[in-house]
Amino acid sequence: MDSPKNRLFDYVLYLLLFFGITYILFLNPSKSGHLLTSQTSQCSPSKTYKMATYRDELEEALSASSTENKTLIISIVNKAYVEGDKPMLDLFLDGFWLGEDTKSLINHLLIVAMDQTSYERCKFLRLRCYKLETDGVDYVSEKLYMSDDFIKMMWRRTLFLRDVLKHGYNFIFTDTDVLWLRNPFHHLSLNQSMDLQISTDKFNGNQWSKANPINTGFYMINSNNKTISLFDSWYAKKGNSTGLKEQDVLLRLMHQGLFRKLGLKVRFLDTVYFSGFCQDSRDVRAVTTVHANCCRSISAKLADLTAVIHDWKRYRGSSDNQTLTFRWSNHTACGHSWRH
Repeated sequence: MDSPKNRLFDYVLYLLLFFGITYILFLNPSKSGHLLTSQTSQCSPSKTYKMATYRDELEEALSASSTENKTLIISIVNKAYVEGDKPMLDLFLDGFWLGEDTKSLINHLLIVAMDQTSYERCKFLRLRCYKLETDGVDYVSEKLYMSDDFIKMMWRRTLFLRDVLKHGYNFIFTDTDVLWLRNPFHHLSLNQSMDLQISTDKFNGNQWSKANPINTGFYMINSNNKTISLFDSWYAKKGNSTGLKEQDVLLRLMHQGLFRKLGLKVRFLDTVYFSGFCQDSRDVRAVTTVHANCCRSISAKLADLTAVIHDWKRYRGSSDNQTLTFRWSNHTACGHSWRH
């Protein structure tokens, strides 16, 4: 049997032990924190992961540029379009400045840059800009019409625009060599049932006729399952369309019945409003855009688009009587561009 002295000793020992543990856990938080940290580090994996929100830079650029109904304007540039005494991008922006009811549209314009130089120029101009990853392919220099590099660049453009549709955004795509002299939304259907409205090189008089020669340098498209399927089918032809630009492939698909198969509602735009060098607008009082199509080089486009700017200024400063006799300047530089 234990003596009273032994029991007293055991009691004091337990009491000291109790107070010691209490002090470590509750009265000295720095040490207790160290103990808990040590325990956790022993039980957790050797590699830790931080929770992070996925950041979609394209979505951010599209959202910042679009209207409330997720519609925006997209143009694509490279270094060749931003350098020189009067670069193509600057001339393109002049159209918005000089046009009728076009200045505010800049707020919904997204410039897609295919290289660092054009991206930096875009940022310098305080535009909405997106840098397109090109997987190491050189899209910096001028790509002459129908050259191999030109065709590659057009397919890369198609792939990017498909991604935009898949993000759920409607857009007007415009080449940078298209001058916006009036707000095109006044002559485009905003009905969501209209899947695609596309410009033509020469309008045949029927806005529903698939005999119109399409031009992919200017079009408006709504994002839906049908238009995404169109771009899927279109881009899928890239590998077996040697020597054809993406516009030729789309034209072939249309003639093969793809538009009808997908149930697409497509409108072909009248050159009275959406004109180009292939077919001038007959009415300067109605013309909305002027595209430097049927032209081979950037220098020729710049020369003849500059003449269009001068024609536009002349029209804006003329009387009604002079308007009746208005004529566009000849597209001389573009005509000569095919000889080289």
